[in-house]
Formats: sequence, C-alpha cells, structure tokens
Amino acid sequence: MPALLMGASAGVVCYFACSKIKHALKYDDALDAFGVHGVGGTLGAILTGVFASRAASDITEEGRAIGLLDSGGDMSLVMGQIVAVVVTIVFAGLGSFILLKGLDIVMGLRVPADSEQRGLDVSDHGEEGYML
Repeated sequence: MPALLMGASAGVVCYFACSKIKHALKYDDALDAFGVHGVGGTLGAILTGVFASRAASDITEEGRAIGLLDSGGDMSLVMGQIVAVVVTIVFAGLGSFILLKGLDIVMGLRVPADSEQRGLDVSDHGEEGYML
C-alpha cells in the first residue's frame, strides 16, 4: 500500500512540476527531466524515509527505528534521507556547473543569435526540416 501512495503522490507532484511550476519559474526543460526525475526522485527519496518498514529490511533488531510510520514518529531516517537529497543536489549542481563552464570555454554553449533566428536546420545543416 505505501508504494501505491508514493506512486500516486509522485504522479501528482510531477504533473504540477511539469505543467505549473515550469511555466511559473520560466525555465527551459523541453523533456521535463527536472520535473520528473528531479522532483519525483526527491519526493521518492523523502517518502522512503516515511514508509520504510522492517518488513522490507534485513534489520531484525527490536527497538531500532526504521521509517517514520514504522517507528512511531522517529524522524531519524527521514532526516537522513533529506540530508542525502541535499548532498545529491549540491553534487549534481556543482558537477553540472563545472562541466558547463568547461564546455563554454572550449566551444561555447549557445549558437550565434542570427543562426538561432534563421533556424539551426538551415544555418548548421543547409536544409529546412519542415516546409511550412
């Protein structure tokens, strides 16, 4: 049952991230990778700390807190999951920044404005993709 709740909540949250939040924050994500993988993965990681139970674990020690619901309110695993999410965001952000800076130095990240205006099919390939 927890997996169904996690999946349903991830579906709703990812839908709003891709349809509403993306347009409100005006960021360019044509494939909705951030809205699905970033937001959905973050929610899934945190909810894992909420719904984790001894039934799906090899930990048999009585009294040891597992998930928030299984342990009767112990937030230690949820806090651990939140810390892991923050570390992952910082790692991915710094790694992306370093790679993008390196690419920008070597070859640039944008095409010239006139090429973008004319269209990359024409400027880079010498042909039109669509004849409208």
